[in-house]
Amino acid sequence: MESTELMYNLFPKEEARTEKPPRYMSKFRTSVVQEKKSHLDAMRTMGPAKVEVPSPEKYLMKHSKPQLPENVPKYSRVTGGTLRKPDVPKKTDNPVMGIHTNKDFVKTNVLENTTAVARKPPPIYADTKRGDKQLLEKSGLVPKYIKKKDYGETPEYLQQRKEETRRTQEQYDDYVKQRMKQGAMKQLSDQERQTLLQGLKKNWEELHHQYQGLSVVIDTTPKKNRKERLESAMKQLENDINLIERYKTIYIANN
Repeated sequence: MESTELMYNLFPKEEARTEKPPRYMSKFRTSVVQEKKSHLDAMRTMGPAKVEVPSPEKYLMKHSKPQLPENVPKYSRVTGGTLRKPDVPKKTDNPVMGIHTNKDFVKTNVLENTTAVARKPPPIYADTKRGDKQLLEKSGLVPKYIKKKDYGETPEYLQQRKEETRRTQEQYDDYVKQRMKQGAMKQLSDQERQTLLQGLKKNWEELHHQYQGLSVVIDTTPKKNRKERLESAMKQLENDINLIERYKTIYIANN
């Protein structure tokens, strides 16, 4: 008496297709690549890119150093170019004199400190007897979520799911009503349902009695086949009984 027709199979299901968003491409990609390539080209050698090759006659003597040409610009790792910052002044250089200012640093510092707003310490809490402190905001004790505009409202996806369930149930009810008007389906009454349920349980008890009477040692093929047939029939009856007990409203086809 199990019906293979389900309400979810009566309507076509739409396949949910998720479109993958396009990959993010920065508008500065080309400039970054060119800048990186230029830096790599500038640092390909351990020294200047073009240096005059010394002749074999002018070999280096002991305790001598190679002399680089003066017109070759030096590369700076800080600025990323060929310009260098000015050198540190030597101890023999005289500092720049004659620079004066009318600013009173003492009064300015006093004024800034007296008019400054005191910094408020962040709220904390102690979670151990030794006084270990933690930030209160990250503890979950601050009621910051109840101040949101959508606090306490049903999420939109739950509302959509509820509306789809209601619409599907209405369509199924309309379909059942139309089929019942056409005479193709009829609803089982409570008495018929109970009678059918008692009959199924009685059949299961008979099969179970036969199953209990099987031999303990199953050493032949007919015994094995009979045991498998009884188990399959009992399993089918158990599924039918669970189906009828689960649903109180059951429709069957007249044909």
